Amino acid sequence: MRPLTDAHLAILRRHMVELIDIEFDLLQEEIGRPAPSPRVRDAVLAVPRHLFVPAQFAALAYQNSPLPIGFDKTISQPFMAALMIELLDLAETDSVLEVGTGLGYQTAILARLAARVWSVEVVEEFAGIADARLIALGHERVAIRIGDGSRGWAEAAPFDAILVCAAAREVPEALVAQLSPEGGRLVMPIGDPGAQRLVRGVREGDELILREIMAVQFTQLETV
Repeated sequence: MRPLTDAHLAILRRHMVELIDIEFDLLQEEIGRPAPSPRVRDAVLAVPRHLFVPAQFAALAYQNSPLPIGFDKTISQPFMAALMIELLDLAETDSVLEVGTGLGYQTAILARLAARVWSVEVVEEFAGIADARLIALGHERVAIRIGDGSRGWAEAAPFDAILVCAAAREVPEALVAQLSPEGGRLVMPIGDPGAQRLVRGVREGDELILREIMAVQFTQLETV
């Protein structure tokens, strides 16, 4: 079989976004959004997901499903990636912290939506690959470092939004402290395996007000 061309991949990417639209529509009562915003939709459409998965899975990159990326980790289902980013309600001027860079797919989407992205990854190999791919795609407003994401990135705080791509029993205190007290938004999965819920939090002063969105299944947040 002939290899996929850029034209083929563009068609598959458009189809993936259409599947995301359908899932938003089907779940709109649960997630509170009938569709991704035009900004988020355009950003997802622009990012070549096949560059952020292992080469052996490139042909599967535009299926609406998670894929293994190594070290018992996965790249999130495209719908879930789009939903979590949609729930951040990002503005072009926002500073964003991402916990769990992975191979950089969601980082690349965030970079198209916010002024600055700070991303923490616990797996050194992932951080190196993601950094190289993001640079190759021209994303200069992204900083990646290796470390314990539950501790955030205090030197760059406060953040307008925080996206956590792994589950914890509760929102880490360090992340709450680094979120802007004037309406900062946080999206992450909460709970033990088999009982996780995606939550959206808004910080108002010293209080983080959480709202449950839907049941999810994520790997657990690694701390070191």
